[in-house]
Amino acid sequence: MKTVQGRILIVDDDHEMVRLLGQLVQREGQTPLLAKDGVEALQLIRAADPDVVLADLRMPGMDGMELMRKAKELDPDLPVILITACTEVFAAVEAIRAGAYDYIAKPFQHQQVSRVVLRALNERRLKVELKHLTDHVHQVLSPRESFGPSEAIGKVIAAIEQVAKSNFSVLIVGETGAGKEVVARAIHQASGRARQPFVPVDCGAVPEALFESELFGHERGSFTGANQMVVGKIEETHTGTLFLDEIPNMPLASQAKLLRVLQEKTLYRLGGVKPIKVDTRMLTASGTDLEALCERGSFRSDLYFRLNEYTIFIPPLRQRCEDIPYLAKRFMDIANIELSKFIQGFSPAAVEAMLAYRWPGNVRQLRSVVRRAVLLAEEVVDEQHLGLGAKAGKGVVKEVPAEHSATPGPGRSDLSLREIVRGSTVHVERTAIVHALHKTGGNKAKASRLLQVDYKTLHTKVKEYGIRIEGVHAND
Repeated sequence: MKTVQGRILIVDDDHEMVRLLGQLVQREGQTPLLAKDGVEALQLIRAADPDVVLADLRMPGMDGMELMRKAKELDPDLPVILITACTEVFAAVEAIRAGAYDYIAKPFQHQQVSRVVLRALNERRLKVELKHLTDHVHQVLSPRESFGPSEAIGKVIAAIEQVAKSNFSVLIVGETGAGKEVVARAIHQASGRARQPFVPVDCGAVPEALFESELFGHERGSFTGANQMVVGKIEETHTGTLFLDEIPNMPLASQAKLLRVLQEKTLYRLGGVKPIKVDTRMLTASGTDLEALCERGSFRSDLYFRLNEYTIFIPPLRQRCEDIPYLAKRFMDIANIELSKFIQGFSPAAVEAMLAYRWPGNVRQLRSVVRRAVLLAEEVVDEQHLGLGAKAGKGVVKEVPAEHSATPGPGRSDLSLREIVRGSTVHVERTAIVHALHKTGGNKAKASRLLQVDYKTLHTKVKEYGIRIEGVHAND
């Protein structure tokens, strides 16, 4: 077991035993704190903040049990190890039930003491570090901390900051799992409505027959089963923010009523005749092209224009690979807290696998994969813990003919010398990239190391030269 430094408080009325245990823990790299009785021990707990207490069970005045109770009042997480005689094992078991970390029976082996103290130190360290992680994870994060460091996310954050203080209706566009609700919450938190309610509604999860009741509310007796008045989500978020996720799933009849509410800032509950004034900011999200739905007549174009006062597009995770290690680390921290584990990081092979994978489920899928990996791992998340396997994007590299490339080839006769030189350089560079990708089975992370260029540069070149991996264009 790895040595962990710490302060060990040794308490015993036997001066020779205190000296012996002090030398023992010092040889193990720990700092001994010595006390002759419980009163002196409590003073040292207050003043020196020990990591572990090693105390005799039987002492005059304040015995080990009473010392443990008082020590736990000062620091509930402080591990207390009691030293007992062989005949006092029953009392030691009772002490453990009362909160002692462990007990050591006399006569004991030095290795036994070292092993129990080191185990207590390690658990103490893990609890402290998990508390720090918990504090970090649950604090209110800035948008940059929530999303990642990529340039693409920088543009999303700039858009959030630009529109948040206004009262614009915002349409958030992105694939499933890309983080549309996270963006909506960031807009709300940065707005003047931050102290008011934020209510998300998944339009795809509400049955069509109940949609208007969910959104606008209803009066008692307005339909069969309406036994009491219910306030709808729009009214509930008066002065706050309503987030309608997957807005294309909204029924056409409800779309007309929502448009009227947005225009007049007034709603009627189902079965009601009294107009209700509402001041609700509307944020909506779509994973499909709303304009195309408008052209097909399945979504009202007038409502689309009203909801689309400002648009924020969230690029899929595969287009912002720089965010993957950052988000994976954050999700690992959350999983460590949830599962009471302390996985320390990701192996290089695991990072490679995550960078190479296409993430069709985006950030939501990454979080699920990392959470499961933390459950399976012991110290570090490795590639096999991720379970991505052959789906990690390894495959055939397909070349696009030079005439389809965005850059000129070297064989043209109508070019200037500068253009010919540039074309030849591009041809050589492109050939080298294709060869490296062939050699690494389409793994851009490995290819970038093979070519000794950073991943972002290689990713840009692959897009620029139109190189396809597994039949999917590099822009994907």
